[in-house]
Amino acid sequence: METYVIKSLETHLFFARIMKEHSLFLLAAFPEKDKNYKRQADYFRIQFEKILETAVCLANGIVGEKVLSSGEIVTEYTEQAEWKTSKFTGIPINFRITRAEKNLREECGICIDRKQISRTETLNRKARCLVEGLISLKENILQDVLACEIYTANYPLLIEHIIREAKWYQSRLCDLEKGRFNEEEICGAEAFWDQIMMEHAEFIRGLLDPTECELRKTANDFANDYCALLEETRNRDQCLQKEFRGKTLQITNKYRDFKTDGVKGILACEIRSVILPLLADHVLREANHYIRILE
Repeated sequence: METYVIKSLETHLFFARIMKEHSLFLLAAFPEKDKNYKRQADYFRIQFEKILETAVCLANGIVGEKVLSSGEIVTEYTEQAEWKTSKFTGIPINFRITRAEKNLREECGICIDRKQISRTETLNRKARCLVEGLISLKENILQDVLACEIYTANYPLLIEHIIREAKWYQSRLCDLEKGRFNEEEICGAEAFWDQIMMEHAEFIRGLLDPTECELRKTANDFANDYCALLEETRNRDQCLQKEFRGKTLQITNKYRDFKTDGVKGILACEIRSVILPLLADHVLREANHYIRILE
């Protein structure tokens, strides 16, 4: 049960933030006329913010040092990216949660009692219910976009992408309830994250200004790298797995550096793009998460 609590809270610290930001990206991309979809996206943004806030309160002194130091929960750029995104979109963001996450203490021998277990179980139930609803909303949006019923500034592939991530969160919560705690041991984890990284590169390439020729080329190169990795992941012999992960880790470290430069450039207004600052930080955190899994 101690492992269950720790892994559950680590999962929420990463994914609840990802889900609330997905909801914000959906909300920001709708025209004013689509009030129903805007209202639903804002509801999930608020609810996942509450899930994250609760997870932060429960996690202090509980979660592991590797997760806290990985840069997957927050980066040094997250609060500034939130502030600028809120300024650009008018969507409120609770900056206090980010500050609290920066101050989280690693596991320090705190006794995980029945009350802590019960609170974690309740949090998991709420999160499972919410993520199911968010998946449904995203699928409805995608269906309407593909039927040319609504307009959104988000690519259809981006909507498919965030559906995949929500379903992965959902599967992780189910795994936790079944006692399967380590994502790196789950069959298909590498293929999943390779596809996510590939699509990030494709989005970055498409959202950069046409004049950013060098950055667009670099993003395209990373998209090709992960496309090749994905193909190898699906076809390789399992005995080559460790050697292959080293190659994937090397590419992902370089990709993380590219994303870091991107966040800094966007925050400093040195890169021409239509990328929200929080989206740039968002994809950086996901790269950091994948690096920890590979390591």
